[in-house]
Amino acid sequence: MTTPSHDPGSAAAREQAAGVEGDGAEPIAGARGGSIRVGTASWTDPTLTKPGVFYPRGATTPEDRLRYYASHFSLVEIDATYYALPTRRMAELWLARTPPDFTFDCKANALMTGQPMEVKRLPADLRAELPASLAEKPRIYGKDLPPELYDEIWSRFLDALQPLHSAGKLGSVLLQYPRWFTPRADNVDAILDARERLGDVGSAVELRNALWFNARNAERTLRFFTEHAIPFVMVDEPHGFPNSVPPIVAVTSTRLAIGRFHGRRADTWNARNVSVAERFRYFYDRDELAEWVPRIEEAAAEARDVHVIMNNCYANYGTTNASQLAMLLRGANSTMT
Repeated sequence: MTTPSHDPGSAAAREQAAGVEGDGAEPIAGARGGSIRVGTASWTDPTLTKPGVFYPRGATTPEDRLRYYASHFSLVEIDATYYALPTRRMAELWLARTPPDFTFDCKANALMTGQPMEVKRLPADLRAELPASLAEKPRIYGKDLPPELYDEIWSRFLDALQPLHSAGKLGSVLLQYPRWFTPRADNVDAILDARERLGDVGSAVELRNALWFNARNAERTLRFFTEHAIPFVMVDEPHGFPNSVPPIVAVTSTRLAIGRFHGRRADTWNARNVSVAERFRYFYDRDELAEWVPRIEEAAAEARDVHVIMNNCYANYGTTNASQLAMLLRGANSTMT
């Protein structure tokens, strides 16, 4: 169970947010001429859009909310694309509703990373092309699709994001692999296949199986990412589970380093029938955020750009922690300069 300090409620988190000097709207200068950006995973979670939690009362439409969010942060991660394929029209609207220097990271669709997707979320024309044996199932996996349909999933995903990519607003596609994705040769090949399919679209990989970082595999895992210049996603999450990895600071690409904060709620990490918001319902205290300031600075010394994503997206926990971390990073940055 979390302590009250780590689950204080949205009103208490809002009070802490009010005490933050500035926010994350302006990227923080990085050591290699790039930037450090801080944001959250999603700006549309129902616990976040409730009146008085984060958005002002007048911000009731998707356009209002994204514009307001982008006035406070320079980065957001799009997680909706994991559950359903995006459309080009969606990306055009995201592009139009954000400032020129705003950046989107985008989570790869579940079918692209070996995870299940609900059949009903597929576009109607693709559902019509499914073999009968798959069309009858509630969920399907990419490995079960005919090759031409699997290729089409990738093609539509990339086509939809092209407006963001062309405008220089697409930071990276997050390839988050599931807990059953272990350090086998075929899974290594899957990462390389995904990277090849993405072409000139930047990517990053998050792993959810501890075997990648046991005594036998840790060194070779990071060597693989470095040799292929694939950003390894650093994480803050509950420790000691088969499907969690340690908070390793490792920059494996000079282009980009990413850190994602999932909270430290061990009791819900593997709980069944728990909503996403409840799973990551954890409010970081100042000391926990401060632990990461030198680590993020270390990453910024090696990578041109650094993205920090708060995925503790219950109510305003993520937005408040993002603002707090941005303030700590600005303070450290000004001290150094």
